[in-house]
Amino acid sequence: MYYLNRKACEPPKQAAINLSLLFSPLNNNFAPAFEKNKGNHLSNFKSNSMRQIAFRQALREALQEEMRRDERVFLMGEEVAEYNGAYKVSQGMLDEFGAKRVIDTPIAELGFTAIGVGAAQNGLRPVLEFMTWNFAVLALDQILNTASKMLAMSGGQVGCPIVFRGPNGSAGQLGAQHSTAFESYYANIPGLKVISVSNPYDAKGLLKAAIRDNDPVVFMESEQMYGDMGEVPEEEYIIPIGKADIKRAGRDVTIVSFNKMMKVALGAAEELAKEGIEAEVIDLRTIRPLDWFTILESVKKTNRLVIVEEQWPFSSISSEISYRIQKEGFDYLDAPIRRITAADAPMHYAPNLVKAYLPDVERTVKLVKEVMYMKK
Repeated sequence: MYYLNRKACEPPKQAAINLSLLFSPLNNNFAPAFEKNKGNHLSNFKSNSMRQIAFRQALREALQEEMRRDERVFLMGEEVAEYNGAYKVSQGMLDEFGAKRVIDTPIAELGFTAIGVGAAQNGLRPVLEFMTWNFAVLALDQILNTASKMLAMSGGQVGCPIVFRGPNGSAGQLGAQHSTAFESYYANIPGLKVISVSNPYDAKGLLKAAIRDNDPVVFMESEQMYGDMGEVPEEEYIIPIGKADIKRAGRDVTIVSFNKMMKVALGAAEELAKEGIEAEVIDLRTIRPLDWFTILESVKKTNRLVIVEEQWPFSSISSEISYRIQKEGFDYLDAPIRRITAADAPMHYAPNLVKAYLPDVERTVKLVKEVMYMKK
């Protein structure tokens, strides 16, 4: 079990790839420039060169910087090269890095995932893009039975430094087969790290950390957020994996969320503030390892907890959070922990059913008032 969660990242590699590199032992020195200052919120990052960029551009910059830094890093997936990416995340990267490092694949998730996993076990650092995590179920055998288990099965001799990334969850009227949120699926697998980001700043910093990590990392985005704008510094920065972020401070109730449901959580906090209720909003950012300590410290202050997520309710992320907080913080709670999730059913195409299926601001506000024992 010692080998399942190594936190070491590798220092820059300037030399070109050669055969001896493929079989050399991993270097365990940790050399990224992590966020400075206490806490991880963007307001704590001191920069003289903040600019507004799109979510997709933040991801692209992370990929470009890491590929320039380490020639073992390469990108592979459907339409990532000639088409510049299905969501234009990899736009221009084929021209810069060439066809050996930005690789178009057939529509064969199991096949190209197997190639990536094999490359990672032989010393390279692949980034695999799935057009949607709904399609990645076809590659689950490689992710579950090979990538996540190899370090433990080999007694720490064979690692798998690979990033699996792409959009996750619903994206509007795409029907049941293209609308599943998969964080809880992959977070249930020992040996994987799971990241689910909500804004450009976190996306860039955490993707860079994921690429440098020596464990397999599942990196989940949202198709609906690629055009979202946000402040990102020009200077290099890396956000440590496994640290939640308090996006809004408050004293009355703690709201926890991640990925695009953060928009619901922050929207609810805005509405509650109009009535004098100050909600503290926490963005998990990393699902596994789960930073429940930050949630616990917030609950010690607010004494109430509401969780907003896009998962189905059974065996969800909120289930794990609820268990942890009631176990370690029961005496601090003045009300039962409550949650709002996706409906316990496949998501259908009709817009009224899409609306009913997903959490929203109105129902989140109502739930907060319930845990505060206010009149409905």
